[in-house]
Amino acid sequence: MSGSAIFVACSTLPEGDGDEHAVPEALADLGFKTRWAAWDDTTVDFGAADIVVLRATWDYAERRDEFLSWTESVPSLSNSADVVRWNTDKSYLAELGDAGVAVVPTTLIAPDDKAPGWPKGEFVLKPAVGAGSRGAGRFTAGDAAAAHLSGLQADGNTVLLQPYQSSVDSEGEIALVYFGGVYSHAFSKAAMLGRELDESGLYVTEKLAPVQPAAGFRALAEDALDATAALLGILRAELLYARVDLVAGPDGRPLLLELELVEPSLGFRQTDAAAAWRFASAVRQQLA
Repeated sequence: MSGSAIFVACSTLPEGDGDEHAVPEALADLGFKTRWAAWDDTTVDFGAADIVVLRATWDYAERRDEFLSWTESVPSLSNSADVVRWNTDKSYLAELGDAGVAVVPTTLIAPDDKAPGWPKGEFVLKPAVGAGSRGAGRFTAGDAAAAHLSGLQADGNTVLLQPYQSSVDSEGEIALVYFGGVYSHAFSKAAMLGRELDESGLYVTEKLAPVQPAAGFRALAEDALDATAALLGILRAELLYARVDLVAGPDGRPLLLELELVEPSLGFRQTDAAAAWRFASAVRQQLA
């Protein structure tokens, strides 16, 4: 099998951040020609490609309606437009929680809702639609939190309120990566709240390292993907890629922080070289 693939980024970072540097070669070994393009480049015929892979579309949050309309126009998009619509609104965490997945406790605050009673201790406020930790803040009860909430609501955002998981300070987050529904590798991410945006202004610079996740983390990631597939009415194998971000809760048990199905960094630089091959094989599987 041979074919053509377009990796999709944004005009600010038209070839992503370099994480996928080994993937085009792995795809070429399987007969695929790969190119990069910004999702809003009107000169590109995305419909002519055998597969269009979302990678670094990190400006979508400010133009979500336009971005969703574009995804629906691309017939061979991975992940699919339906997955993108569901996953670009972090309200999905409430759905997964209702489905029995152990998620970080999440309260949704609509744009016209009043400020809730703040939880004890530190907590996080972040927009339901957002990428790269932009708009996220860590607070204790007080005027700063109320002002941040009001600012997000004034921009029309639904806001997520979550208790801050202090394990992040010492252990970070654990990101488990899946290709075609099958586990590939994992890496750790140090705490990002309060850190600087990179020079593109699209994401917070991350400190990443390879890691072997404990059994409880692996089991929760599997549960989250199974529940997602059931909610969306798809097979796990239909997800070309998925990144499951977990943290340790107060009792040490893992909790789902985010499920990234649209444009996550996949940590190719934090794992073995064969990960690029595993990804290329999953691309081929999508077309089979």
